[in-house]
Amino acid sequence: MPVWAIAAKPGSAPRPVLPNTDNAEFDLSRDGRTVVFTRSNLTMPREIFAANADGSNVRQLTHHNAALLAQLNLPAAENFWFMGAEHTQVQALLLRPPHFEASKKYPMLLLIHGGPQGEWDDSWGYRWNPQVMAEPGYVVLMINPRGSFGYGHKFTEEISKDWGGKVYEDLMKGVDAAIAKYSFIDATRLAAAGGSYGGYMTDWIATHSDRFKCLISHAGPWSEVAMYGSTEELWFMEWEFGGPYWSSPEPYRKWSPSEYAAALGKYKTPTLVITGELDFRVPYTQSLEFFTALQRQGVPSKLLVYPDEGHWILKPQNSELWYQTFLDWLARYLR
Repeated sequence: MPVWAIAAKPGSAPRPVLPNTDNAEFDLSRDGRTVVFTRSNLTMPREIFAANADGSNVRQLTHHNAALLAQLNLPAAENFWFMGAEHTQVQALLLRPPHFEASKKYPMLLLIHGGPQGEWDDSWGYRWNPQVMAEPGYVVLMINPRGSFGYGHKFTEEISKDWGGKVYEDLMKGVDAAIAKYSFIDATRLAAAGGSYGGYMTDWIATHSDRFKCLISHAGPWSEVAMYGSTEELWFMEWEFGGPYWSSPEPYRKWSPSEYAAALGKYKTPTLVITGELDFRVPYTQSLEFFTALQRQGVPSKLLVYPDEGHWILKPQNSELWYQTFLDWLARYLR
């Protein structure tokens, strides 16, 4: 995130101090002249930096990953904007595969973030790392649709009570915009994947679109009615859908992918479903219900269940299996 400063007096305007890349975990020196912080981006895991308090003289203090990074080809993220739903500007990041060749055509993976109030940043992460997903030879597209942070309250709030509405249109228009802008994307080889709300949107796509060669749904809500009665985050459900299920049933049903399960017989997009049995936010039964619907309608599908993980896959060996299963599924249908 960028860093801004503002004087503690009425009428003061903020000024940028560290306007670039992902900065976090700040501390000021005792004399107030130096700020120390961590910084990362999609080509560099987090390292410690320092700067003068006015943002000048930025310098890197640690280089823990330099030797490893020197062995890798990690393309930088590219930022672009497009027209989303209701003629609203929407921002996206695109990552090319390593050792990119402009003359080639590459399959593309659409990543859908969770939250749904969240965002894709130009920052390093160890879960859902776009560089790992681009490495086999995929273009990775990360769109910040309705519900994303950083574009004003109205933009963020427009996803509530509209889970499969404008945000879905933003994502589909973003895919179209990327294909139109980048001639190296193979429009016949597309995949989509997401976790939590991103898993929900993957389930929604499974019942609303046949444009993708395969899908990957991690911990995605399938039936909002059942979700309401089993999640530990009950306040969130009531906020997002306008109250308890029995007083506001229509939004729960309207935005449940399960209500459109019959469409699976039409679209039949091969889908990998992943879940953790210790997930109390999106109980793993949501993924089981989705997988059952896929199987009963003859949709090529695979289920990966972690008995020792919750909403996030955190244990190193489990994470290794997660990435391998994820990439194997993409390879089966995109390569």
